[in-house]
Amino acid sequence: MKTLLYRGRRLALGLLALMALGAGPAIAAKDVVLAISNQAETLDPYNTNTTLTTAVTKSFYQGLFEFDKDLKVRPVLAESYTVSDDGLVYTFKLREGVKFHDGTDFNSQAVKVTLERVMNPENKLLRYNQFNRIAKVEAVSPYEVRITLKEPFSPFINSLAHASAAMISPAALAKYGNKDIAFHPVGTGPFVLEEWKQTDHVKAKKFDGYWRKGYPKVDTITWKPVPENNTRAAMLQTGEADFAFTLPYEQAAALKANDKLNVTTAPSIIERYVSFNVLHKPFDDIRVRQAINYAINKEALAKVAFNGFAAPAEGIVPEGVLYAHKMKPWPYDPAKARELLKEAGYPDGFETVLWSAYTTTTAQKTIQFLQQQLAQVGIKVQLQVLEAGQRTELVSAWPDPKTAKVRMYYSGWSASTGEADWALRPLLSTEAWPPGLNNTAYYSNKTVDDLLAKALRSVKDDEKVDLYRQAQEQIMKDLPWAPLVTEKNLYASSKRLSGVYVQPDGSIESSEIAVSE
Repeated sequence: MKTLLYRGRRLALGLLALMALGAGPAIAAKDVVLAISNQAETLDPYNTNTTLTTAVTKSFYQGLFEFDKDLKVRPVLAESYTVSDDGLVYTFKLREGVKFHDGTDFNSQAVKVTLERVMNPENKLLRYNQFNRIAKVEAVSPYEVRITLKEPFSPFINSLAHASAAMISPAALAKYGNKDIAFHPVGTGPFVLEEWKQTDHVKAKKFDGYWRKGYPKVDTITWKPVPENNTRAAMLQTGEADFAFTLPYEQAAALKANDKLNVTTAPSIIERYVSFNVLHKPFDDIRVRQAINYAINKEALAKVAFNGFAAPAEGIVPEGVLYAHKMKPWPYDPAKARELLKEAGYPDGFETVLWSAYTTTTAQKTIQFLQQQLAQVGIKVQLQVLEAGQRTELVSAWPDPKTAKVRMYYSGWSASTGEADWALRPLLSTEAWPPGLNNTAYYSNKTVDDLLAKALRSVKDDEKVDLYRQAQEQIMKDLPWAPLVTEKNLYASSKRLSGVYVQPDGSIESSEIAVSE
């Protein structure tokens, strides 16, 4: 049996001395506004596949582990763990003295109740497939929990470090139930919910019983969805927002010139793509999918829509994700595209609909660019931007593949577990067809499924590299997508703000957020 131990980080205790002569004015509350591109779909971390939504839920929740700034795993509510030699049994020593927002103790029973909820297929949670390899969860003692897997699952700890693997108060689950817990987040995180106006903001206030002494360092944070890029940038300039992500790339220089702002550009593992519903004509024809890929100038797209803060996608999984296999970007050749369309029986092109998963101005620029590019080879595309509720109803929760209305779908993904399994399986395996996960192409290839399954069971790094390489190469041959670009993260904050940053997967980390006077 191999044992992995973590040393706890020593947390410096901050002491603020307040001195006043006589009766002075009240000290202003430390409030922070974070301007983000979309609204939170839910406050249930187990029932969303949206990175931005889980960024919001991290205000309230924590898991056994988390990712640091470089997507390295570090302990949170677990202090150490052991793994059996066969890779099936994980035993965790839990942090003591931690309480949920409602006063319930965090312990092994809380872990058991939380995970058994998502393991139950009848609860129909979107993160079910992330945890369905768990056979059982046992509370060995109050602060020791044993998790047995059905088969070896090499990225298991990475899955537990994902923001969706949050620990929920058992008392809150009993009180609110499987569905209504989405409106009543009760975790061990630094903040508690004060108000959620679904189309306007999520406001959280500090949790006085937070286990990390000295935190949180602000009184409230407000997550403010602002779909329009320029408005987010303007809110920074006027001081209406202390932090903004994403930002209009074309305004990067102007924002950097503002001496009151810190502007950061960082690599990301976010890949943008268009999926094709391969169950329906004309996208069931590989020549049509190839033609669309040839028709799109990815270099120009990176410049026009992303102002150079992106690069053509080099395969299905972007660089920076463990086991990504780098491939050449699909070439731009509109003449070849027209030739393939003719061979497929569409010499004059065809009409179709392109849905966008995002309402941001960058997304609108992207789909308009795609519309223009495809028009040049005879494909007439009608555009439709989906709001959050429409995305859920029409795409992620659609119950019947045969009647799914999605045809072309502009979206993006970041492997928030940091490795290739979560870059491939939720998007391109047969088990990931909606409403299970996000295979909006309804793509199915037994060879790919088998390769992904073997990679999950493998504990040999060289073998995993080869298996994931074969899977990615087969997917590129089948082309259920048009891989577009890998973008960069651009965000900015007031110079009075610290302790908040964007991770490579596009998630926002704010647990150590602070402001200076």
